[in-house]
Amino acid sequence: MRIKHRPEDFIVVEQARLPLSQAGPYAIYKVEKRGVTSLSVQVQIAAHLNRPQSDVQVPALKDKASIATQYLSLKGTGPSQIDGDGFSAEFVGRSPRPLRPSDLTGNHFRLVLRDLTPDQATSITSRLDEIARYGLPNYFDQQRFGSYSPGYGFIGKAILERDAEASVRAYLARPFIGDPPHVREFKQVADERWGDWTGLMQVAPRPSNYRRLLTYLKDHPDDYRKALNLIPRRLLSLFLVAYQSYLWNRIAVAYLDQSLADTPCFDLTILDHRHPVYRHLPAPLQSELVEMRLALPQHRAAYPQPTLAPAVRQVLASEGLDLNDLKARILQKAYLPKSKRPLLLFPGEISPAQLEPDDRFPGRQAARVSFSLPSGSYATLVVKSLVPQDIPEHRSKPQKGKEP
Repeated sequence: MRIKHRPEDFIVVEQARLPLSQAGPYAIYKVEKRGVTSLSVQVQIAAHLNRPQSDVQVPALKDKASIATQYLSLKGTGPSQIDGDGFSAEFVGRSPRPLRPSDLTGNHFRLVLRDLTPDQATSITSRLDEIARYGLPNYFDQQRFGSYSPGYGFIGKAILERDAEASVRAYLARPFIGDPPHVREFKQVADERWGDWTGLMQVAPRPSNYRRLLTYLKDHPDDYRKALNLIPRRLLSLFLVAYQSYLWNRIAVAYLDQSLADTPCFDLTILDHRHPVYRHLPAPLQSELVEMRLALPQHRAAYPQPTLAPAVRQVLASEGLDLNDLKARILQKAYLPKSKRPLLLFPGEISPAQLEPDDRFPGRQAARVSFSLPSGSYATLVVKSLVPQDIPEHRSKPQKGKEP
């Protein structure tokens, strides 16, 4: 199966409750973008209007490899339309405040799944019915983890461990899976010439925040804590929530392994970890799992369910942490959010799959599907769950002490 073969194969429309008013200090824009990131749109608009990037607020990031409709807010006034490389933004009204993630209610997706065998194509209809009835685990998918560095781990974990030097080194010299090639090249040089702050300033990407840190380190070579806090707040927050999301996934896996040990499932791989997806839920547990909201791990998170607390301890112990460690004590302006996430995801507005010959891959099938998801959930997770592979009859309950 192939997804996102063309931007037209992955169309997402953001759904929001816009805080519109007749007057206000902020302008709200509706953005249509294609083949560019949401952050690129933010940077382009700020540059076009000669404003700081902080004046442009994009409450959610949409996939680059898509055609996306989303909203942003601009402090002050702006033109009725702004056009740039890969996007067009249309003014829709005034607001008393900037847009927030809490203003977003979800996303509607229209997708084309390609390069399917006939059996895969026909199985999609039954899988849509199963997902509508039983849902699927509400895992954070791979694109949440752009700040993960293979071989080194998460910068967010280094921050929580209060290791300022390791955190700064991760930011400047460890390649993240979401880094573009030119940033990877710079980070390789930074790793090889660590401590040569003047020399690294000559090769740091422009524009970027790296030069700000390097300028400070040139004059304060041992003050990694202050240098860490020079990273933009939004990036620091993304680093923290990426690791928090990774922990949430692993806690969910450990809990489901324990609760549904003998239930048929298949596994998806996210960051080289297995994530079980269940084709049905046993009746005695279904209502409990449907209603369950699992706290995002942080120092004040509560896990009152007696069957959940051991899973939390097990996962954190495998990371060398406990709940009290999950506070960014060395940061001045970013923190782990306190929230709960539904354990199960139930897509809405599911349409029957439309099957047709694939015009891009002769002899194969394509399937058109559409559905809506609440904000913060992942269409790619739904898609990968539509074409399961190697479904076992059951899986034995993991032995105590084994890593989930």
